[in-house]
Amino acid sequence: MTTRNKPPPKDRTAGGKRSAMGRDEGPGDAPPTAVWLEGVRRRRRAMGAEAPPLSATARGVEVIAHAVKTLPTSPGVYRMLDRRGDALYVGKARNLKKRVVAYTHTERLPQRLQRMVAATAAVEIVTTHTETEALLLESNLIKRLMPRYNVLLRDDKSFPYILITGDHDFPQVAKHRGTRARKGDYFGPFASAGAVNRTVTALEKAFLLRSCSDSVFESRTRPCLMYQIKRCAAPCAGRISKAAYNELVAQTRDFLTGRSNDIPARLAATMQEASDALDFETAAVYRDRVRALSHILSHQDINVPGLDDADVIAAHQEAGQIAIQVFFFRAGCNYGNRAYFPRHDKALSPAAVLSAFVPQFYENKPIPKLILLSHAVEDGALIAEALSLRAGRKIALATPARGAKRKLVAHALANAREALGRRLAESSAQRALLDGLAARLGLDTAPERIEVYDNSHIQGSDPYGAMIVAGPEGFVKGAYRKFRIKSTRAGGVPKGAESPGAAPGDDYAMMREVLTRRFARALKEDPARESNGWPGLILIDGGQGQLTTACAALADLGVSDLPVAAIAKGPQRNAGREQIFIPGRAPLLLEPRDPVLYFLQRLRDEAHRFVIGAHRTGRGNARLRSALDDVPGIGAKRKKALLHRFGSAAAVARAGLADLETVDGINKAVARKVYDHFHGAA
Repeated sequence: MTTRNKPPPKDRTAGGKRSAMGRDEGPGDAPPTAVWLEGVRRRRRAMGAEAPPLSATARGVEVIAHAVKTLPTSPGVYRMLDRRGDALYVGKARNLKKRVVAYTHTERLPQRLQRMVAATAAVEIVTTHTETEALLLESNLIKRLMPRYNVLLRDDKSFPYILITGDHDFPQVAKHRGTRARKGDYFGPFASAGAVNRTVTALEKAFLLRSCSDSVFESRTRPCLMYQIKRCAAPCAGRISKAAYNELVAQTRDFLTGRSNDIPARLAATMQEASDALDFETAAVYRDRVRALSHILSHQDINVPGLDDADVIAAHQEAGQIAIQVFFFRAGCNYGNRAYFPRHDKALSPAAVLSAFVPQFYENKPIPKLILLSHAVEDGALIAEALSLRAGRKIALATPARGAKRKLVAHALANAREALGRRLAESSAQRALLDGLAARLGLDTAPERIEVYDNSHIQGSDPYGAMIVAGPEGFVKGAYRKFRIKSTRAGGVPKGAESPGAAPGDDYAMMREVLTRRFARALKEDPARESNGWPGLILIDGGQGQLTTACAALADLGVSDLPVAAIAKGPQRNAGREQIFIPGRAPLLLEPRDPVLYFLQRLRDEAHRFVIGAHRTGRGNARLRSALDDVPGIGAKRKKALLHRFGSAAAVARAGLADLETVDGINKAVARKVYDHFHGAA
């Protein structure tokens, strides 16, 4: 893969780079597109009044047309950038020159891409060896850059798995989420943590595997409660041999991989043998295991004979929105489903959205052998080849037309339809609330983005501020932000957020700092306010004093046109008697049963919940600090070694120099530093 041009500004590094315009440029040179555009402007100014000013679309077309002259005919990925260097659109092409030139014919483009062309200020490319590599790179860049005009899958959550550990003589069964760093067998993915928890509990009952951590296992001398309730074989206390326990582990693996469907029958036969021998206690244990296995199987809603590992992906479109349901099947069992609502252009068909969704979805997730789609995608063969390259084995994409697999797709499609119906109903109710809020507060239009601010501290200690965001689709949790307050702490007032006389517990100074930091950064990143990251309403948790402080902080930054309001608790902090403070107006008191009041309470309570969580986390981290953290040359490993050797930081402080030198990883020089830190240099 060959890079033909410089990355966007956020990825720039020192040194010269090769631009899309075909010339070498140093770190301090202006971008060639900007130089060329300036030449165009000078020539047009020289022509005088005969040359009318270019429209935004025409300027974008000229930028693209100029870039096309030097583009290769090889496969690759192109990026349309705005004036700030942010990616507007990322696309792949088998022939870069032929693909990008299509954007100069705006009359053939949908409105979405016409707006993209109008905002384009530069074009950058990366060439690849094949179109398959281009598709993989495109999905990677879309996930990383989140371009405004692409189909975007906003999904940062990892799926939970069941892990049977492989680094211990007596393996543990546990829920796992995140990177697969630990040795062992991973089964999944499951659609939700609840499904994993239920399955792990059933596996404990069915196969009696331990779920305790290794440290707990090593410290046990007698069976715990899990053994008493027949959910563990108690290998920690020697109640089962290693060979017998390994047999249980093997049965669990076989069951989860679908390689042994006769386990329930074998357990039932063993139960009957014990019963015939009048060993009713043993028979009861096997009876419970059979019931647990039946519980697991009953929770796999759809079992498809002959279906190994597969994902079923179905899309339903309505009212300009689309819902995509993904069902996970492993070893023929349904491991649950999850709904997605990717951002896309309303003119795109479900097949086009699926074509963009699938590569993004599997960019950071395990890929099954078979992917069943509700709509045939145009570049299905290319996507299958790209996914096969990523997975290291053959991956098949199919759109079944009949049979059991078609029933699975129809089931997923019905779920997608229901999920979208629920979302549209919620969106309609949310839109009505936003319209009602605009009417109550006297706003010109309903706010598309509401930012709510709150502070939290305990008598000035560990102060935090927080911002939550809400819009037409509800809370936008990916946009939440927390601020560690500095202006009321010893040692540092951030530039631009100075508050003379600020003292610990000064809520006004805290609010001033939070708003100053938030909007100073917004002005730096988007001075023209072209992005949708600016709020349509700022809501402060507090009364007239907090409102006045907020307005003053914004005015100092030159931001005086954003609507601001504050919500204060009623007398005796009674819910339902809140007052709404608006600049230049008398406090507003809404009716206790007004839906808009409930909406404001929800916004305030969510901000309060989030900032309390930030404060508690920060306070907990501060309490976890040790006196050893201040010792120069003592990192995490040496700190751990010292604490293991002496038991506490206080014991380390009392230790003699000779004792410190006996600790693993602590040489004489480091021991002397530790000793001098606590006792003073000699």
